[in-house]
Amino acid sequence: MPLPKSGSVFYLHGFVSSPRSTKVQYFARMLAERGVDLHCPDFNEPDFHSLTMTRMLHQLDAKLSAVGGPSTLIGSSLGGTLAILAATRFAARVDRLVLLAPAVMFGDPDRHLLPRERIEIWKSRGEFDFFHYGFGETRRLSYAFYEDSLKYDAFGTLFTQPTLIFQGTRDSLVDAKDVEQFAASRPGVALSLLDDDHQLINSLPGIWNGVAPFLGLE
Repeated sequence: MPLPKSGSVFYLHGFVSSPRSTKVQYFARMLAERGVDLHCPDFNEPDFHSLTMTRMLHQLDAKLSAVGGPSTLIGSSLGGTLAILAATRFAARVDRLVLLAPAVMFGDPDRHLLPRERIEIWKSRGEFDFFHYGFGETRRLSYAFYEDSLKYDAFGTLFTQPTLIFQGTRDSLVDAKDVEQFAASRPGVALSLLDDDHQLINSLPGIWNGVAPFLGLE
């Protein structure tokens, strides 16, 4: 079975997630059935406490360089933010994007992980506890994550790669209206609104039906 027309395929997992998530395993299985390997960097490494978007970009840069050639980025939530930022920074190595409930407002102080009063607590303590679904337990994250995030404007980032976006209308973490506005202002971006929540688990078969031809894997 040949590689998809977009070369290597990467899955970029979301915040407090991991390469062992349900969506990663689903896409890995569907691609494997067609003879395609899925690369899924673990952005929790070397540790969750020191996670920043800048670190994630450096890690992805290294992984893209290692495989060579153009790649597809499938990004979920914060991984979708990463994919958007990478599309401009590593344009020659990113062929196309698939964004699942992308956190397009990442970096906006008013639309962040926590309300402002809790961010102040985060700042005063220097770290904050988040339940990490990948580890199944609470893990602490440095305030440097928040400070670093303010350097990035995913919503204002422009890119030219063909893109599919799948967004749940019942998403309580990412506002579907923000995603609609993001998609509407970019040619080459096709948005599918789904009757689903942030995880999009129930919609995975339908999402795959859109992704497969997009990757040349019909």
